Amino acid sequence: MPHTSAQLEPVGETKGPWGHALEQLRLGDAAWADACERMSTNPWRSGVLPRKTVELISLAINAAATNLNADGTRRHIRSALAAGASRDEILTIVKMASVLSIHSCSLGAPILLEEAGVAGVQPAPREGPATPTPACDRMRELGQWNEAWNPFFELDPVWTDEFMAVGAAIYASGVLEPKLVELLSVAFDASFTHMYAPGTRRHVKAALRLGATVEEIMEVLKLCVAQGVQACNLAIPILAEELMLSSSDRSGIGQP
Repeated sequence: MPHTSAQLEPVGETKGPWGHALEQLRLGDAAWADACERMSTNPWRSGVLPRKTVELISLAINAAATNLNADGTRRHIRSALAAGASRDEILTIVKMASVLSIHSCSLGAPILLEEAGVAGVQPAPREGPATPTPACDRMRELGQWNEAWNPFFELDPVWTDEFMAVGAAIYASGVLEPKLVELLSVAFDASFTHMYAPGTRRHVKAALRLGATVEEIMEVLKLCVAQGVQACNLAIPILAEELMLSSSDRSGIGQP
């Protein structure tokens, strides 16, 4: 069935998670492109979350240390600004996307302690009085301390405090409302490039406690799923270029 734009519900001035690849995809498979667009842009059309929130969450997913999607990051920064986001809001999300890397220690430090115990190897004893850890204390005061951090705090409290000084500055800034911080954190942890179950559960609980609805949290998960179209944004233009260079294959996907 030929594609007509009337077959799709309007999504306003944005194509959601899509770049130019969508039009290229339609040339080769209009029915699947339409179905995929409808599914992936649903969070932009549903109205469950404000447009600015949708764009900020999409930015978080793309800029996350586990994604680093340059095109998507630019697309959603631009759309977030158009939706009224401030420089400080966007910068705060970029900071959050950076400290996601702490999950390397959340995962690895408990394993290190367990396996060291099995091997009969103990951490070297520390001499002298305990070093103050004011940033860790501050994170506890803010209610942002995660018990999963205890193992690497035990192994290296000085470095942990240095890291928490970075994290505390983000969460103490007040740039983003607490509920939005938790929704963003759900997106970071539930993203299919991360799938960090302990963090996802922790932040879902916190979001619910702060007044988020089940429907709002589900929209965040839907935005994580929408990120899957980045495979098309990456590969469809490459396929179109290679088909243009090929003299033996003209399957219909080409430059729009």
